[in-house]
Amino acid sequence: MGSSQKRFKDHPSIKSMSNGSVQPHSPFPDEVLEKILSFVDSHKDRNSVSLVCKDWYNAERWTRSKLFIGNCYAVSPEIVARRFPRIKSVLLKGKPRFSDFNMLPPGWGANVYAWLVKFSNVYPFLEELRLKRMIIGDDSLQLLANSFPSFKALSLSSCEGFSNDGLKAIARNCRNLIELDIQDCVTLDGLGDWVSGFPENFNSLEVLNFSRLDSDVNIDDLERLITRCRSLKVLRLNESIPSDQLHRLLVHATQLTELGIGVSLQAPHNVLYKDLESNFNKCRNLQVLTVLWDSNPFYLPILFGACTGLTFMNLTDAPLGSGDFSRLLGKCPNLRRIWVLDTVEDKGLEALGSSCPLLEEFRVLPYDPYDLDHGPGVTEVGFQAVSHGCRQLHYVLYFCRRMTNAAVKAVVQNCPDFTHFRLCIMNPCQPDHLTDEPMDEAFGAVTKTCGKLKRLSISGLLTDLTFEYIGRYAKNLETLSVAFAGSSDRGMQCVLEGCPKLRKLEIRDCPFGNGALLSGLAKYEKMRSLWMSSCAVTMKGCSVLAKQMPRLNVEVIKDEESGDDLVAEKIYIYRSLAGPRIDAPPFVLTL
Repeated sequence: MGSSQKRFKDHPSIKSMSNGSVQPHSPFPDEVLEKILSFVDSHKDRNSVSLVCKDWYNAERWTRSKLFIGNCYAVSPEIVARRFPRIKSVLLKGKPRFSDFNMLPPGWGANVYAWLVKFSNVYPFLEELRLKRMIIGDDSLQLLANSFPSFKALSLSSCEGFSNDGLKAIARNCRNLIELDIQDCVTLDGLGDWVSGFPENFNSLEVLNFSRLDSDVNIDDLERLITRCRSLKVLRLNESIPSDQLHRLLVHATQLTELGIGVSLQAPHNVLYKDLESNFNKCRNLQVLTVLWDSNPFYLPILFGACTGLTFMNLTDAPLGSGDFSRLLGKCPNLRRIWVLDTVEDKGLEALGSSCPLLEEFRVLPYDPYDLDHGPGVTEVGFQAVSHGCRQLHYVLYFCRRMTNAAVKAVVQNCPDFTHFRLCIMNPCQPDHLTDEPMDEAFGAVTKTCGKLKRLSISGLLTDLTFEYIGRYAKNLETLSVAFAGSSDRGMQCVLEGCPKLRKLEIRDCPFGNGALLSGLAKYEKMRSLWMSSCAVTMKGCSVLAKQMPRLNVEVIKDEESGDDLVAEKIYIYRSLAGPRIDAPPFVLTL
């Protein structure tokens, strides 16, 4: 009898018939069902499969090799290990998103060490670990490097706690490594000789990204590594690599499909100019280009030879003016995604609309979000121009100085397939700058027109009417981010009563109080998390919620400057199978 037959023989899902035969709930033999499920990759689809019946639950359990955990405190390592015996790849997220804006005090938590200890015992065959907003110290990296002989991929995004020694342990011991992706991370020591830890016979790397790592890297060690790794497809460098050394590296990496350069190209140098231009002309396979830090516009034509095949360009750290941006766009006919700064202004966005008809995603970030008087930035004029020329848009993140209801209505009429619509008017509570009316009708148009909408960020002067529109029409919405909006508790209530697929709700600086908080009792256990800060919620309201919903973790985060013990300044609420966390620092009160 096969192993799968043994697992399912005595399940309650096998019913005895009157003639003594048995009939399973599932019409498929166990081996067939497991084979079918091995082709299902989406974690959402697999979660749905596991709810069909016990046969499907067990088949899904034994065939799942990839695990996604959106909140490291929603479940414990022990529960995961009991449920899934064959995990090879883990994506684990820690701190809530507002930690990116320094809204969590240091020492909040999300240390990965306990997870790795458990994984080292039950998943010695682990191949991939991807962490976001987690604490990962050198002890964790050393444990990782020594416990998983088949380990292939490490991705750290917005993580902290490690130093050069931890990275060197990974380089030295992970002999099958094909991906090392370190993004937006801060090291403890700023040293960069971890590259020297790779053995001289190591040559398997396909992805190397240290674009945001705050450390210098030895160029000789890096050049030798790149020369050996002939399968390298992704290379993203930090600002420690000057332009003359960039030339040395690109000579050995013409096969790249993704390149990130972090150099500051300053005074013109004819020989170097020609060398770099020749390098980029040879990068015929390049599809993704990221340009970080200030660049002299003189050098912009160097990139032109590699632009024809680009589908994604990230210029959010390259403050190009509208003229230079327009010149660059003329060389990029195949762009699907682009991220830029508002220094391109409306004229640059008009060029984007006329040059890139295949565009599906665009993001405009502020050059200086704290200086509202810096330049004209971008307005509703540029937004409309992009939507008019790029009808396939489905994702937008747009930071602007002003907006109108009519402009947003025109944008969604041009592009009704938005799944992500994130509009940030940087002056809080700013009305339609032409009519002085609230921006309610703008987001009403978004929710009515964009039936596929999954993520929405709202801003400007907004009343409860906006939230009524969201609750009534946004039936596929999963994530909602709100700041400086609403008139009363009714606004939040409308969202919680509607939006059947809502999973994450992020609210700051809104008038919502205890009544709004307690209106979500029927919703919170179906959601991943709720964040509220600088609202009108009190400790009493949080206590009532915790008492009525014992399967939720209700955490109140106290800052040192918080003077009122009755006010819940920051609350983080999430469902958890593991109960209250045991590593909460003193400033986190679990109710």
